[in-house]
This record gives sequence, C-alpha cells and structure tokens, in this order.
Amino acid sequence: MKENDSKHRILILGASGFIGHAIYKELCAYFKTFGTYRVPHKTFKNNHHFIQYNVEEDDVYEVLEATKPTIIISALRGDFHAQTIAHQHLTEYVLDRDCKIIFLSSANVFDAYSKYPSYELDKTFSGSVYGHFKIKIENMLLRLPKKKIVIVRLPMVLGSQSPRIKEIKQHLYDKTAIEIFPNIIMNVTTETKVTQQIHYIINRNKFGVFHLGSVDLVHHDEYIKDIVNQITTKNGVLFKHVYTTNEDRYLAVLPKFNKLPKHLQITSQEVLQELNR
Repeated sequence: MKENDSKHRILILGASGFIGHAIYKELCAYFKTFGTYRVPHKTFKNNHHFIQYNVEEDDVYEVLEATKPTIIISALRGDFHAQTIAHQHLTEYVLDRDCKIIFLSSANVFDAYSKYPSYELDKTFSGSVYGHFKIKIENMLLRLPKKKIVIVRLPMVLGSQSPRIKEIKQHLYDKTAIEIFPNIIMNVTTETKVTQQIHYIINRNKFGVFHLGSVDLVHHDEYIKDIVNQITTKNGVLFKHVYTTNEDRYLAVLPKFNKLPKHLQITSQEVLQELNR
C-alpha cells in the first residue's frame, strides 16, 4: 500500500454525498485524497482536504489546480447542464495530463431496455432524463484514450444512511405509502462494497466499464418488502403498487467482461444482512 501512497492524488467531486463520502472514507488512509462539498458544513470546513465547490457557480479548473489529482472520481449531483460543462472541463484536464477519471454512472443508462439484464458492452438506451444525462457524460468520456477512463454503472445502492433507506423510514414514520414496482427485476449493492470495488480498481490500475451490482437479481416489490420487514415488525405498512408495464422489466447491470474477484462480489442476501448490522 505504501507505493500507492506516493503514486496517487485523488480528487472526489461530490465527496459530501452518500456514496462520495463513503469513497473518501475508504481511500483517505491509503492515498492523498481530496474531496469537494457543496453546502458549507463545519466538518468539511475544518478538514483541509475538503474544498467547497458548487457545480452551478464555480469553475472546476480551480479545484483541479488546487489539488492536482492523478485520479478524479466524479460522484457529482446537481444541475445536469452545469455537470455537463464541468465534465467537458474534466476531459480536457485528463487528456493533457497523467490522470484518469472514474465516473459513477447508473443502471438507468439502460432503462429503455426491458427484456434482459444489461452487460458492459451493451448499447445504452434510456427513456428517462436522468438516464439520458448519464449516457451523454459516458459518451463524452469514451472519446478519451481508453486507459484514462473507468465507467462504473451502479444499481440501487443501499446502506443504513442511504437516501433510499431514509426515505423508507420516513414513510414508515409518516404512515404513508411506499412505492413498489412489481414488474421490475433489478440488482442491488451497498456503499461498503462499491467503495471496496473502486479501491481495487485503483490499486490494480483497471480501466473500462464496470457493472457493480449484486450477482443475483431480485423483484423490486419483494425486495423492498424484505427491507421493510427488517426495519419494522409492525403490521399495516402501506404499499403503493406502480405498474409501468404488464411484463417483467429488467433494470439490472451484470458483469460479463470485467468481473471482479469473488471476495469483491455481493449477493442481494448479503446486502440485506449488511443493512441489518
């Protein structure tokens, strides 16, 4: 690990978010790691490795100049147009320097396909604004030399502090209906597993497209009910069934070409177990 200590300077854009912060915590003991945060916060302000950056107002070049990264991890959220401009600047920076970009994408780049799970080299095709945006950034990055990019496509990422789990708990507290999609077949993961996988990708100097979902698939409605059963033993939980189609629809990202070692794979059952800790 010592070799990497001097080898990489890592910048995480969006390090105050759920996944970005988990990645920061995983990497900061091994690499010189910097992160950006959007809203002023005492914890980040007092940490000299954190820089305030608002994608809608600030120029990402200033952050790049201040940190001089060899690896940029993009976990940004915010206005899509502003993010697109920021990623254009990132590609220019990466092209001219000894630097690689790891972009956190989404299973939603395949949300217009429905009949099968999606693999790394499948053509992206989306029916959603969010999916379209992720495809746009992916295509921009794919024009860079192939060893300079890593595209990480994520399914639903769960964790005790994840937005999805917080939302479910809020519904339970408010006694309002939790939306479930009976016809969606998906895979899942946890922020802990994603951060370990990204650490491995950095250590092994990997590049290309990675699908980081569980090795097995689950129905959305059944899985959300399993999560709810772990959170509460109360009866009478309200569910709202949302049918987007009459047939089963896949929103799952599975690896075929860039498979990670066994210890870095996860099952949907292991995700539930981790939520229960």
